[in-house]
Amino acid sequence: MEKIFEPKKIEERWYKFWLEKGYFHANENSDKKSYCIVIPPPNITGALHIGHALNNTIQDILIRYKRMEGFNTLWMPGTDHAGIATQNVVERQLLAEGADRHKIGREEFVERVWKWKEKSGGDIIRQLKRLGASCDWERERFTMDEGLSKAVREVFVRLYDEGLIYKGDRLINWCPRCHTALSDLEVEHEEQKGHLYHIKYPVKNTSDFITIATTRPETMLGDTAVAVNPDDERYKNFTGKTVTLPIVNREIPVIADSYVDKNFGTGALKITPAHDPNDFEIGTRHNLLQVKVIAEDGTMNENAGKYKGLDRFKCRKALLSDLENEGFLIKVEDYVHSVGKCYRCKTIVEPNLSKQWFVKIKPLSEPALEAVKDGRIRIIPKGWENTYFEWMNNIKDWCISRQIWWGHRIPAWNCLDCGEITVSKTDVKECSKCKSKNIEQESDVLDTWFSSALWPFSTLGWPENTKELEAFYPTSVLVTSFDILFFWVARMIMMGLKFRGDIPFRDVYIHALVRDSEGQKMSKSKGNVIDPLIMMEKYGTDAFRFTLAAFAAQGRDIKLSEERIEGYRNFANKIWNAFRFAMMNLEDYISSQDIVGQGFSLAVSKPEGLPYNLQLSDRWIISRLQKAIADTRKGLTEYKFNESAGTIYQFFWHELCDWYIEIIKPRLAASAEERKTAQSVLLYVMENSLRLLHPFMPFITEELWQQLPHSGESIMTAEYPVYNEALVNEDFEREMILIMEISRGIRNIRSEMNISLAKKLDVILRTGDEKKLQMIERQNLYISELSRLKNLSVTRNGKEPKMAATAVVEDIEIFVLLEGVIDIQEERNRLSRELEKINSDIATLNKRLSNRDFINRAPKDVVEKDREKYQSLTVIAEKIQQNLSRLEPK
Repeated sequence: MEKIFEPKKIEERWYKFWLEKGYFHANENSDKKSYCIVIPPPNITGALHIGHALNNTIQDILIRYKRMEGFNTLWMPGTDHAGIATQNVVERQLLAEGADRHKIGREEFVERVWKWKEKSGGDIIRQLKRLGASCDWERERFTMDEGLSKAVREVFVRLYDEGLIYKGDRLINWCPRCHTALSDLEVEHEEQKGHLYHIKYPVKNTSDFITIATTRPETMLGDTAVAVNPDDERYKNFTGKTVTLPIVNREIPVIADSYVDKNFGTGALKITPAHDPNDFEIGTRHNLLQVKVIAEDGTMNENAGKYKGLDRFKCRKALLSDLENEGFLIKVEDYVHSVGKCYRCKTIVEPNLSKQWFVKIKPLSEPALEAVKDGRIRIIPKGWENTYFEWMNNIKDWCISRQIWWGHRIPAWNCLDCGEITVSKTDVKECSKCKSKNIEQESDVLDTWFSSALWPFSTLGWPENTKELEAFYPTSVLVTSFDILFFWVARMIMMGLKFRGDIPFRDVYIHALVRDSEGQKMSKSKGNVIDPLIMMEKYGTDAFRFTLAAFAAQGRDIKLSEERIEGYRNFANKIWNAFRFAMMNLEDYISSQDIVGQGFSLAVSKPEGLPYNLQLSDRWIISRLQKAIADTRKGLTEYKFNESAGTIYQFFWHELCDWYIEIIKPRLAASAEERKTAQSVLLYVMENSLRLLHPFMPFITEELWQQLPHSGESIMTAEYPVYNEALVNEDFEREMILIMEISRGIRNIRSEMNISLAKKLDVILRTGDEKKLQMIERQNLYISELSRLKNLSVTRNGKEPKMAATAVVEDIEIFVLLEGVIDIQEERNRLSRELEKINSDIATLNKRLSNRDFINRAPKDVVEKDREKYQSLTVIAEKIQQNLSRLEPK
């Protein structure tokens, strides 16, 4: 084995080996039980970010685990065409060339996008492979490939024919930059400082006026009413009257509607049905006019009067100036409010009255709601179910048309002669009603999420009745982040139930958000982004994956830092070094005739091959291995990846490496029989540990497993370790734990008293517990070897020895004799100097923390760090004082 673990040397080699052997490929004709995950298809414009890394690491852990369990596993890969994002990329390229899509035309533009996709759209897939993702790459799909495009048309036409897709005038979210409609879910809301403008609307034929408050004064040009709450006593006499719209001089009614919040602003609400979703609903109830004043490019249109042609924000400035000059602007207040922005380009979204295509969602959402309520689909963590229910109960019709060119063009043709709309699965040549050839296809494309909603069954060959559908649908689990619970998950449930008559997946595991070490959301502007590719290059893929798994606790965001990844690189090094030691001590055993003769399955992998003359430490580590297997499996089954990772880490680092390997070192140099027993157990435990760890750290485990005797070509296809209750022995575990605690107590004294490891000690143990006394006498050699003792004495009720450092484990007193081991006076002097310095630091901190000005003015994290330091130094001072007391002559 190489002396130092170098991930780069093994990762590419083993990934290539797995691909060549076809281990990732699922067999639709297999009679094994199926386990299937569909990948949340990354955008073709995307690069691997930390969220992708977590999401796909979790999926790979599950798929590798189930593959080793003997399931017919399919991890279905693919990418999403990402309509708006991809179009923006190519439009920027055209702009750099001095062109735009309108100059080159739709056909050439779409061709340009396909070329870009072929050249650059596969970057994210290459990066997923770098992560070790064991997807069935032979089945890779794309949301605009031929098969998926056929599925999209099939669904659209069937929904249209059933009256569930319609075209109508509705208020939608409009991005003036991308020139397209956005669904409610594609609008990101963020708190922003702004102003609340108070404007008076004169009441006709009176000297009275009603004051309204608005954050968007430019929309008042499209006002068609003022609404008040019917229970608001202030406005009882105004309902039914007319006010004059300032500047525009249009007369509009005062109406009563219970939607109006009496406590917001002035309690009077300006109603602009064409530019606010709530106003649209009120306007519909009261049959109000819909006056559109903002055009699709964000400028004011002809209905804005003298402000026509101005950008909406420049119009705001000009209008406010006019309102102030004419005495209508009463006051302006600073105001923090939520502003909707396009999720792609971050432009402020404009509510816009427009003719769009919609899905009538209630008939689809109700069965999807029931599927979660009745338990056919589990959402994990369960707390997200309430969020799902709330959204589904308040769902609105889905706007599915987008005013861009890249995407699935809506399969509808408009007759320019009779106005009929013809919807068809195949391209149309003539009007279905009047047979006119004077027709043109709808220019809009479908929302990207429309095709993604079909992903669990379209990728398996639907609408054809394929063997893949029969074998793998419904899929087993969907791993996703909370932010697309509605974008994608809910819509997949709706479409799966509608077109397959069954749920698309049984479990939905929602993983947390990855934040920086301070709990801040990662962003380029903050400079706190952790790049997965850099981390994998620097620390190795296995260490990076294991870090993500180790912190993937349910319902809790991950606080990630490079230092933590480095820490798990140390874990990989620990594994490597442990195997180097093992291989140096197992060479003769592995090559011996009897192990070859028995065969690997008996001699190494299975407990039946272990010898019968096992010592306490052997039985303990075998019992602990079984517990580790059970706990790891439990964590994986319950989607508690951090618990599984923590179990493996604790077992491998602390129990196997820190204790068992240290315990058996003398036996490996002892008689042939003792050596052989220790070798057989070491080989058994290490081989099982590798298989237990493989889903988390696939590369290092394959490299090391291949160097052991094994059956099969790869650890990927080896059996995942199975819990064997017969090998668990609580008595052995308790006995071994007591030995370890005694040894730890002696080691702590060594450290506190600054005693070199090379110095062998005399130790007395005192206990009145007869069983423990007998155990200590029985395991005297273990304790002595682990603690590097010269003499170990056991007494029931002997006197406390002079000049001894003490510790207590359960009811066992430990006395480490110090005379002749250390220079007592020199040690007292050293401890006194150390205590004096620490007390000085404590006094300084105490003075600072007692200062109210410091507490009130200093940053909270600084104050907290000082408090923690104070507590820590106080504990250290107490320890030093105890050690000084031990050195007093008795």
